[in-house]
Amino acid sequence: MAERLVVISDMWGTKRGLWIASYFGYLQQYYDIVFYDCQQLGDIDVPVSTEENVHKAFVEGGIDTAVAHLLKKESVPSHYLAFSTGGTIAYKAALKGLPMKSLTAISATRIRMEDQKPKATLNLIYGELDEFKPTAKWSKKIGVDFAVVPNFGHHLYSDEKIISQVSLELLEQVTKKAV
Repeated sequence: MAERLVVISDMWGTKRGLWIASYFGYLQQYYDIVFYDCQQLGDIDVPVSTEENVHKAFVEGGIDTAVAHLLKKESVPSHYLAFSTGGTIAYKAALKGLPMKSLTAISATRIRMEDQKPKATLNLIYGELDEFKPTAKWSKKIGVDFAVVPNFGHHLYSDEKIISQVSLELLEQVTKKAV
């Protein structure tokens, strides 16, 4: 039986997420994939969909709403792959008891404000130029390591090179267990 992988989009959800199909192309053969659009999880509905407006809606309650919805929807221990705001939602949900085997979070924006780490296996990835990445001080304090990819910014998760690397790491998790 295939492992379950829950994928949570960045703040744009399916509106600007064509790159996410590349992850599915790599992973759907080996994982049972469940996908969540961040905006739908957070009940985000802004009249003018600018980066500023969408971000504000998440910060002013959308993240908490999304965490609550995810906790209601997911009860099976699963692997998680999440991007930007989606990574923050998955991380916070794990802290509140979401059954999680592992979390691969790329450019998770607001976990740098957390003072605990989830019990799941974490694979946190940031671009070197990402202004939202946690500091080394935070990493040491919380006891969380994160990878930094040189010469990339916040949206590294949409780059084909990163997509293939991350997907191959996730595939190794399931194919090693099968051998």
